[in-house]
Amino acid sequence: MKERHYLTPLFEPRSVGIIGASEREGSIGAVLVRNMLDAGFKGRLFAINPKRETVFDVPCFRSVEDIPQRLDLAVIATPASTVPAIVDACGHAGTKAIVILSAGFSEAGPRGAALERAVLETARRHRIRILGPNCLGIIRPDLGLNASFAQGHAHKGSIALVSQSGALCTAILDWAKPNNVGFSNVISLGASSDIDFGEVVEYLMSDPRTESIFLYVEGVRDARRFMSALRG
Repeated sequence: MKERHYLTPLFEPRSVGIIGASEREGSIGAVLVRNMLDAGFKGRLFAINPKRETVFDVPCFRSVEDIPQRLDLAVIATPASTVPAIVDACGHAGTKAIVILSAGFSEAGPRGAALERAVLETARRHRIRILGPNCLGIIRPDLGLNASFAQGHAHKGSIALVSQSGALCTAILDWAKPNNVGFSNVISLGASSDIDFGEVVEYLMSDPRTESIFLYVEGVRDARRFMSALRG
């Protein structure tokens, strides 16, 4: 039996929680839930918002700790100031992978950088892996997974798109749809405070759905690991 990759909960989740889920028109929380529903996610989907019981008919809970099963993946779309406590709650609930879409971290100055450090310290204490912050999210068309705030869907294919720039991901997706270009994965790294290019490339090299990898790189934290991954 093939060994389960340690990033499988992130890239192949069987249960996903949207933290900051909403029905408010135009909000990231609403776009996220709609994208997951429209993509036809094959696993269990939960919404987390203390003010609601359902979001677009998806069961909604006050906290990730109230969900009756452990989440593989939590997607956070709440203000940066709330994220450290949410990551801690995810850790207590047994979640092992988190995508942070929220902005307002190191790119926002010293206060944001302190928040980012708090998020990473909390995540490491609970052995949680973080994608982001300030990223577009993840799309896995074969799994019906669109944990992103991109507009619309992506076609299935064999190309993996990995980018630090969410705007570039959006532009490529907009071009790809009418040209019938499909993807195995669309992965937006954002600030790459935890998971970086090297680990993502290592995962994709083991992914049978991926035949080619398109990278848009602005900077790499662990150059040695990145080059090792490229050599395969």
